[in-house]
Order: sequence, then structure tokens, then C-alpha cells
Amino acid sequence: MSRLEIILLSVTTLSIILNIGVFAYARAVVRRLLFVSGELGDLQDMINNFANHLKAVYDLESFYGDDTLKHLLHHAVSFNEQLETFEHIYTLTEEEREEMIANKKAAENTETEEIYDEENPSAPS
Repeated sequence: MSRLEIILLSVTTLSIILNIGVFAYARAVVRRLLFVSGELGDLQDMINNFANHLKAVYDLESFYGDDTLKHLLHHAVSFNEQLETFEHIYTLTEEEREEMIANKKAAENTETEEIYDEENPSAPS
């Protein structure tokens, strides 16, 4: 083997090793980002539910106009708005979540139809 062949083989081997390392690192980073995205999406849902529940309690006649609840509601809404600045992160997994929900609803509808068909068999032909 000539000196040039040895250098080219060494550079190629080093390049392959570096490419495998970069691929493994990028895959790990993307996995972490998707995890964080899912968790932020869940946090956003929880805060939305909390704010809606708090608004429902605030609108009750017995609590309407209470300053403490009013400030708590304002705080929940502002916190929710602040969290929306991360929307570009938690929407990364939104398509997957919507797909899972659609599949779950389709399975539930199929089960409901099967139960209905068992309870109400069609007339014999």
C-alpha cells in the first residue's frame, strides 16, 4: 500500500466514525426534544383546564366578584399566555397526539358498533 492509500483509508475511517457519532448524538437530542415537547404540551393542557375551571368557579354566584379569585384567574391566564410562547416546541408532537386520539376514538366507535350489533341483530334475510 502506498502512502496516499494509507492516508485516504485513515481519513475515510475517521470520517465514518465521526458521522456515526454525530448521527447518534443528533438522534439522542431529537429524542429529548420530542420528550420535552410532549411534556410541555401536557403542561399547556393542564394549565388550560385549570384556567377554565377557575373561570367556572369565579362565575358562580357565590364567588362572583371575589378579588382573590379574580387575581388568581388573571394570574392563571397570564401564565397560560406565557406558556404559549413555547408553542413552537410543544406542537412538534401535536400531530402524533392527534393521530393517537383519532385512533383511540375509531377503536371506541368500532367497539360501540360491535356491542350495538350484538344487542340488536339484524333481521334474517
